Amino acid sequence: MNPRSVVVIGNFDGVHRGHVGLLQLARKSEPEARLVAVTFWPHPMSVVRPDQAPDLLCSLERRRELLLRAGVDEVVVLDFTAEVASWSPEEFVDRVLRPLRPVRIVVGENFRFGFRAAGDPALLASLGAGEFVVDAVPLFSDGAQPSSSTLIRHALGEGDLGRVRELSDQVFRMTGVVVQGDQRGREMGFPTANIAPADGLAVPADGVYAGWVTRLDDPGAPRWPAAISVGTNPTFDGVERRVEAYVLDRDDLELYGVEIAIDFYARLRGQVKYRGMEALIEQMHADVEQVRHLLHAV
Repeated sequence: MNPRSVVVIGNFDGVHRGHVGLLQLARKSEPEARLVAVTFWPHPMSVVRPDQAPDLLCSLERRRELLLRAGVDEVVVLDFTAEVASWSPEEFVDRVLRPLRPVRIVVGENFRFGFRAAGDPALLASLGAGEFVVDAVPLFSDGAQPSSSTLIRHALGEGDLGRVRELSDQVFRMTGVVVQGDQRGREMGFPTANIAPADGLAVPADGVYAGWVTRLDDPGAPRWPAAISVGTNPTFDGVERRVEAYVLDRDDLELYGVEIAIDFYARLRGQVKYRGMEALIEQMHADVEQVRHLLHAV
């Protein structure tokens, strides 16, 4: 039989500093218990109100990785379907929580569960009376605003990567398999590794960024400094949104078909439509030097 647990419930999108604070609080409250994170995939809004579903800050695999890094002993992923959305609060407790043998359940004060969000922390405490206690915790704040996935999405949409780091305590990461692009970068002396943004996942505002590239098929792979472009290549009248990363001073990398991580540190500028390739190449040289300077001190 599993030992008793302290359970933290949430979407944990991006596993930002507010989430980590909640997990740390739960660990301190029951240091002898297993720390279990219960999360949902896909996002409940994509089932209940698909037109209002947010673009997510990371994939499920990345969420699991970040939760384990934050000290969770076990991640329980509830496959959120229309049937799950129809469960009463009592069914949710019986089917999801009781099998985990919780001694304590920790949630945000705005936590709702069950059909039409009928359950709240007070009802959860009532359902667990004599079996487990419930802690409803206020949203963590940086002193001005609560830390939330919504605020991080907003900062990301404005290209404010400094604010993203403040709210999440980490750089924003995108992952994907490198695909072949138009190879214009190689012609200009800046070969890029291109990934296609995944449906339903957030992407930074169009522009040029400083960051890093890491190949994910090798646990010992280095983190390479990179100049990153997000957008449609307006100089060439492109229409498809792409994420392209040029690894500084490297033209020997063979990354087609390799899964990579692109970490965004800072935005240099927005996208501009230049008058011809020569003007673009001149700007790219300037961008690379700015990236080199920015990342040298990091």
